[in-house]
Amino acid sequence: MMLSDVMEDYLKAIYQLQRETDDRIKTSEIAEELDVTSPTVTSMLDKLEERELVDREKYRGVTLTDEGETVALEIVRHHRLLEAYLTEHLDYDWSEVHAEADRLEHHISEDFEARVADALGEPEVDPHGSPIPSADLEPPTRPDGESIAEFDAGAVVTVAEVADRDPDVLSYLADHGVEPGVELEILEVAPFGMVTARSSEADDPVSLPESVATHVWVAPPAEPEL
Repeated sequence: MMLSDVMEDYLKAIYQLQRETDDRIKTSEIAEELDVTSPTVTSMLDKLEERELVDREKYRGVTLTDEGETVALEIVRHHRLLEAYLTEHLDYDWSEVHAEADRLEHHISEDFEARVADALGEPEVDPHGSPIPSADLEPPTRPDGESIAEFDAGAVVTVAEVADRDPDVLSYLADHGVEPGVELEILEVAPFGMVTARSSEADDPVSLPESVATHVWVAPPAEPEL
């Protein structure tokens, strides 16, 4: 089945939105994710439904069919392997790799994908902590955890994953030591959602607006072994 790059982008967007909710994905959510108009989304969903790549219910939204999910997982695997390769072997900053991988993900062969994975040692996550689907395209499980916005002042947590969509946010987080594997102490949570935390990798606290904090996925640190 030959799909256009735009079709694949839609399937990937729906997959990513599905990871964040147990509900169907609304047209408006896809439009916001892809920065397009709702009528544009509706037109594309017609095409994807015709190809049996999405399951659609009027007024309730869409989910991916099994075939649609397989296509999305392959694109996500390409994208995240490319991000890892660009970071580890070509000295790209983690704030730069998302846009570059977006351009390349549709155009690499399965042989190239396999060679990249082998060169990286078959990584399980990309530079932002997002799980990389396996070669057999089984849906990856998200590590246990939740948004840092869900924790109270005084909690000590470990960064597991950071959304990669905004390069300016990624640069800001990196400058303040907020990266996967880093321990954060939450100093204050303001009534309007601002989270102030201190990273174990930086001296100065970092302030995270609610819109950013909700995309920093964290987990309590592992209990020390006795």
